[in-house]
Order: sequence, then structure tokens, then C-alpha cells
Amino acid sequence: MLTKRIIPCLDIKNGRTVKGVNFVELRDAGDPVELAKIYAENFADELVFLDISATEERRKTLAQLVEDIAKHINIPFTVGGGIASVEDVALLLKSGADKVSINSAAVKNPKLISEVAQRFGSQCVVVAIDAKQINGHWKVHLVGGKQPTELDLFEWAKEVQELGAGEILFTSMDNDGTKKGFANEALARLSDELHIPIIASGGAGTIQHFEDTFKLGKADAALAASVFHFKEIEIPDLKQELKAKGISIRI
Repeated sequence: MLTKRIIPCLDIKNGRTVKGVNFVELRDAGDPVELAKIYAENFADELVFLDISATEERRKTLAQLVEDIAKHINIPFTVGGGIASVEDVALLLKSGADKVSINSAAVKNPKLISEVAQRFGSQCVVVAIDAKQINGHWKVHLVGGKQPTELDLFEWAKEVQELGAGEILFTSMDNDGTKKGFANEALARLSDELHIPIIASGGAGTIQHFEDTFKLGKADAALAASVFHFKEIEIPDLKQELKAKGISIRI
């Protein structure tokens, strides 16, 4: 059985780590380099860095900040935000990223997924999907959740898998920042319909929520931000609890 992964997420705006609720009401959560060092030392399995305003501000991801973080960590590092070309990916990998997360650009130019996968390998390509329920249907949103589309979550997920994505980072906008648990029903359906790994994002508030997303949501990894940033849950404690509950996890 593959071990489940615990992944802290650094949402970056103006060079600082921020966290909000339902993608709004952002508040400062600290220095990203310092937080990254702490997570690497405290047994996080991976780290995700999302420059959340890069697409909206029509600029590139903060490559220098990526480089500064990469110098201080020894765990897999995924970077996203403002990526629109193979050249953007090459720069981030050169700056120290192990994987890239593509969201809005993938919807606008699906060929980008294939181009990146062919050049750098599928294992390098994470397609991030932000979605919320509208009239009972999960609809994909772009530009940091600000731009709704008619794309169906499950159909788009299947398409990105076929195009060469190595894994999917699914964030439920309805659950984001609420600390009421992950969108496990949608996650389980994604897991059943796809063969690539699914990272659950949006809603972590308790250790039970992590257990539920691994058991009920069938997620391969669980990503969280505020519960880690504000030390509501310590990663070593979380991992010990999950292992005690019979979940395969790296201690």
C-alpha cells in the first residue's frame, strides 16, 4: 500500500504567506521561508507553494522566493501560480521546484499539460482544480477562484489525466478555510474514476478530518494550510494519530 502524504501549503501574496476562508478574507500567516524550514524539519512529506495572485496580476511566479525556499528544504516541492508556458516551468524547476502546479493556464491551453509532461515527465505535472457546487454540480473556477466556468470537475479531471498530468490537486472552494472537513464524496468519486493520485485540499480542521479524507475520500494526500501555520495541529502528532488508526503514513 502506498503511504499517504501530508502536505502543508504556502499560499503566497506580496511575498508573505496568507490564508483565508472560501478564497477570501486573507490574513497574514508568516514568512514563507521560515515556515518551509519548520515543515521540512517536522516531517511534512511535501510542500506546496502557490503564488495565489500571480495569474490575476498577470505576472510570473516569484522565482527568487522559490529559490530561497528550496535552499532550506529537503522534501519534494511543488510550485504554482502564473505558469503559462514550458519556459515558465523550466525556470521554476531550475529555481528548485520538483513539480509545478498548473491551474488557469491548463484550462485556457490544455496542450500545455502535454507539452510539460513530454518535456519534463508526468511526475512533474500537478493540475490544480478549484471547484465549487453550483446547483448541485461541481464547476471549475479559475484565477484564484474568481472566474467561474461551465467545466465539470469530473470531466475536466479525466481530460487532464489523458493529457498527461501526474496528479490532481482538488480544492473544494465550499470547504476551503471552513475547518469542517474535506469534500470526501467528490474526492472518492475522483479516486474511483481516475488512476493518478488525488490530493485533497480545503476544509482541514481536526485530525479526524485527515483520517476521513484518507478512508472515506480515498485521497492519496491531504493538503492543509491554516491548521499547520497557526499550530492548531502539529504534523508529528497528526502522523502518529493516523498511524494508530491504521493509515499507512511515513513517520
